[in-house]
Amino acid sequence: MKHIVPVKWLLARLYESDVVIVDCRFQLGKPESGREAYEESHIPGAVYLDLEKDLSAPVGEHGGRHPLPDAAELTVKLGKVGISNDTRVVAYDDQGGAMASRLWWLLKYLGHENVFVMDGGFTAWKNAGCPVSAEQKVLIPARFVATVQHNLLVEVDEVRESLGTGRYVLVDSREAPRYRGEAEPIDRVAGHIPGARNLFWAEGRQADGTWKSAEEQRERFADAGLSQDDEIVVYCGSGVTATPNVLALGEAGFTRVKLYAGSWSDWISWQDNPIAVGDEEARNDG
Repeated sequence: MKHIVPVKWLLARLYESDVVIVDCRFQLGKPESGREAYEESHIPGAVYLDLEKDLSAPVGEHGGRHPLPDAAELTVKLGKVGISNDTRVVAYDDQGGAMASRLWWLLKYLGHENVFVMDGGFTAWKNAGCPVSAEQKVLIPARFVATVQHNLLVEVDEVRESLGTGRYVLVDSREAPRYRGEAEPIDRVAGHIPGARNLFWAEGRQADGTWKSAEEQRERFADAGLSQDDEIVVYCGSGVTATPNVLALGEAGFTRVKLYAGSWSDWISWQDNPIAVGDEEARNDG
């Protein structure tokens, strides 16, 4: 696996000086619970970064529920917790890898390649009998210089202009009922971007919560009709749970993958954007 490391890998490198471990635990609707969980117990030496305070910008009229953070501000925050351009970063959460994948993607976006997600999250670490701690590390600041990779990102106007042209293959990472517009527990409008295919992000994991192998991911994407020649744009509700699909596509060898960071919550903030409901395949066949 290119971007995912097992518990044993991290355990063997726990005290290596160039490794920074980042706890990304966060629960939507309970914004303080992740930090509280970290303060109670975490992987020894781990630092904490908060999805909404650190890994997102404040919510505005557009940009979705978790807008991308300002690159310069994020760079400073990363440096403050000890991440430099030479650091090996390992992120974990207890949300199936969704929050850790957000940090993974942001670091890739800022040009930092040496970043990984720990397989199975904090629960797998504890279940393996590995050490935990409530002690918070003394932070030694580092200097991180970003080289923003704009090619990893698309904006709303690019998605809008691509509709019907075949330029992008759109992948909607939400659960099927939300994609089809049958249920929408979070956003004010239900449905999906016209033409998008539905690939629920959590289907990239095994039943035990660990990630599927690269070969299994390739089969998963082949079954959905994706080709490695496609230029793929991945989105979800707010740009967070799309990132595990981006990571899984990378594991499977897809190289032409972009994130629509604002995602559905940004799409519906623009009044004239078209909205589709139901199942694309079924409608196309009919």
